[in-house]
Amino acid sequence: MIPARRALSRARRPGLLAVPARPILPMMPRAVLQLPATVWMLGCISFLNDTAGELVYPLLPIYFAVVLQVEPRIFGFIEGSALAVNSLLQLVSGRAADRSRSAKGWVVAGYGIAAVSRPMLAFAQSWPVAMGFRLADRMGKGLRSSPRDALLALSAAPGQRGLAFGFHRAMDNVGAVAGPLMAAWLLEQKADLRQVLLWTAVPGLLTVALTLCLKDVEREARPAVPFDWRIGTFSLAFRRYLLVLGVFTLGFPSSLFLLLRARELGVPDAELPLLWAGVSLVAALCSTGFSAWSDRVGRKTMIVAGWWVYSAILLLLGFDGWSKAWLWPLFAMYGLFFAATEGAQKALVADMVPRHGVGTAFGWFNLVTGLLLLPASLIFGGLTQAFGSAWAFGFSAACAVAATVLLIVAVPRPERHPDP
Repeated sequence: MIPARRALSRARRPGLLAVPARPILPMMPRAVLQLPATVWMLGCISFLNDTAGELVYPLLPIYFAVVLQVEPRIFGFIEGSALAVNSLLQLVSGRAADRSRSAKGWVVAGYGIAAVSRPMLAFAQSWPVAMGFRLADRMGKGLRSSPRDALLALSAAPGQRGLAFGFHRAMDNVGAVAGPLMAAWLLEQKADLRQVLLWTAVPGLLTVALTLCLKDVEREARPAVPFDWRIGTFSLAFRRYLLVLGVFTLGFPSSLFLLLRARELGVPDAELPLLWAGVSLVAALCSTGFSAWSDRVGRKTMIVAGWWVYSAILLLLGFDGWSKAWLWPLFAMYGLFFAATEGAQKALVADMVPRHGVGTAFGWFNLVTGLLLLPASLIFGGLTQAFGSAWAFGFSAACAVAATVLLIVAVPRPERHPDP
């Protein structure tokens, strides 16, 4: 509990909001219910969309390898191309949403393209056709993500941003649990892979129906400006934050590497989906509370705590000799890392930039954190193959520690921006 004098001192600092001296967790259900309708709508949309996405995602390697007879290097090319398209479009769509002062059209289009392309994968008879549908799916994500994040930031009051982004991530993670469970049930009912892909149309259509009900947030008219997405137009603090995120992301390889490590340490193949579902479940349960806490203790505090946890997880996974029983709580900690950081990282972006540039800012955020995932995975895989898992996990942990220190010393506390 924060003493009254300390709370008053915090309230008088520029960029900080006064907070009640009451525990935040008992107030959480009421605070969530008081979130704007747009935040609730976007949360439900993300739940349905992630249910559809995670219904198909764990099965994609099997579908490409077994059904379409695609070699691993071709599959890597497909996924790498999809990642690049997604990351680049997030910057373009974010800037376009700012320039048009409207996010809804981009959100509807992005979710709509994904809803159509996922079930169409079931009809692909060759890998180039399947690649086209996979690229379309990731194109939809690229078109919607930055405008959606901007709409979230503009819909919530500054003191609710952490709670809003945390609630959104919680709903997303609930979908990440529901999707694999639905896929497992369908496979248990003897559905083949193409039939499972077709089932993604159901949550996909519901997603599009909800996006059509969204309402845009009005922004004040501004003079027409050229289409400009230069990073130099933002504050030095925001640019430093992106640099720090880049350092961290270089040590953030695909989560598939962590699952492969769990397999090496004795987790059976049949339990790997349950292990990953457990990560999503922990993140879903804790994201709202942890992100709301960032409204109280500060974004940087939550991010730093989460990054320290992530560093410890990587160092521990680098050691051999773990029993299978210990991996379950270790992966539960991985879910806590996601819960502590995902919402707070995005809320910090919104805190650092003016309203008229929030879409472009999220475009840069998603570009940096998206594009660097590919080299991060390549570096991790190369180190694992050349020197072993200990070196790979050690490198990633070192990147996380370096990013944590840089965040503490190089990124100042953001000041609240007045509306233009």
